[in-house]
Amino acid sequence: MVLDIFHFRIIFPGRKSMAQSPEPPGSYMTAISNAQEEMNQKYMAYLSAASHSSRKRKIEKLRKAALESIETARYKTIDLPIYKGDNSLRQTGIDYIKFCYNIFNDDYGKIVNMEEIAEQSFDEMEAYLLLQEKTDEKIKEANEKMNAGMQAFAAKYNVNIINSKSELGEKLGKAGALTRYRNAVYLIFFKCYWQDGEIVKSMNNGKLTELEQGRNSLIRFAEEGLKGLDTLKNFESDPSLASTCKQVLNFYKNMAERDIPKQTDYFLKKENFEKLKKDYDRNEQTKESVNAYNKAVKEVNIATSAFNETNSKVNKERNEALNKWNEGEKKFMDDHMPHYK
Repeated sequence: MVLDIFHFRIIFPGRKSMAQSPEPPGSYMTAISNAQEEMNQKYMAYLSAASHSSRKRKIEKLRKAALESIETARYKTIDLPIYKGDNSLRQTGIDYIKFCYNIFNDDYGKIVNMEEIAEQSFDEMEAYLLLQEKTDEKIKEANEKMNAGMQAFAAKYNVNIINSKSELGEKLGKAGALTRYRNAVYLIFFKCYWQDGEIVKSMNNGKLTELEQGRNSLIRFAEEGLKGLDTLKNFESDPSLASTCKQVLNFYKNMAERDIPKQTDYFLKKENFEKLKKDYDRNEQTKESVNAYNKAVKEVNIATSAFNETNSKVNKERNEALNKWNEGEKKFMDDHMPHYK
């Protein structure tokens, strides 16, 4: 959600017209703006907590606090009198606040619910992040209508506005740009992360065809991701998140190219051994069949040992890569996402 919050410096057309009105139009505009100030502050607190904390209960509590502040803003605006028979600006403020309430109550409610299933597939995660961005865009468009209403009212009553972005407005603007950048990098990471999870499932179930297909997909996703990161402009000249993502993608690519074939070899040897064992148990044994069986046992034992060694190495490197990503992402967001309470 990116809002352009302005402090209004009002330049009145002259002392005479100011004296004619006990309630100058500039003061009325300031009252409309002030009614919305707390709800914008609550939103920034919610957005900041969502970026800096993993405590879902705390984040949900802040969303509800934002809803309450939006309701308060609505009552404050409704209580304002109509300005000299002109209800246009007051109604614009009421409509905007009502829209914000619907966004927080409905759209952000959907986002909270989608979070539970987002990691089940790449498509679910993409839809989850896209809903976040579309919700931000809705708020931005609504805010532009609110600002346009302010400008129209000022023009109608000959009020000169000098727009000066507040600290809150700057933080909200940066937060929106940061979220879009983080989401772009995160999707590149998540596509490989999710595919790796599918490979682990195939391996655990001994499904070699799916394992090989997943391996090839992981190599392709990693290569595409690395190219995508090279074309993605850094956020505020900070390459750290993209750099961390590249390291993780290189791990996935190397693992798929070097380690998974070794693990696949174990399953092939195990499968061949099980076929040989069935024949061995079913038939009368000869010296040759006993020698062949003993050789197969030795080979599958060597393959098992190699598989366990490779599996241990991959799991260790996977954990290190994921820890590096989690730490890098947290540091990046802590460095760039404005803190607000």
